[in-house]
Amino acid sequence: MSRVPCSIVSAVVLLIAAASAPAHADDMPVIKVEMRDGVIIPTVIEVPANTRFKLEISNTGQTPVEFESTELKREKALAAGSTSAIVFRTLDAGTYQVFDDFHPEAKATLVAK
Repeated sequence: MSRVPCSIVSAVVLLIAAASAPAHADDMPVIKVEMRDGVIIPTVIEVPANTRFKLEISNTGQTPVEFESTELKREKALAAGSTSAIVFRTLDAGTYQVFDDFHPEAKATLVAK
């Protein structure tokens, strides 16, 4: 019976571990949303259901904004001219309401499909 050197076994174990590791944050879909002084663009935000994704939010306006959804239990405040992101591990298929807490007239719908 022949023996396999430890270095080969270690290399195989490392390859298997790397292949089963979760995807890096840079590998996930990025959905961009613009908020600007009482407007959310787009008004229908389509995202993948049951998939990890990043929602990148840019405030291109002159006043602070707050992306918020009570259904999703998420909120993110942004100063004028800033960009930030929210990472969603997974989201069930469905429709979720979002709004700008600082500008009540700004509303959008997030659709996971």
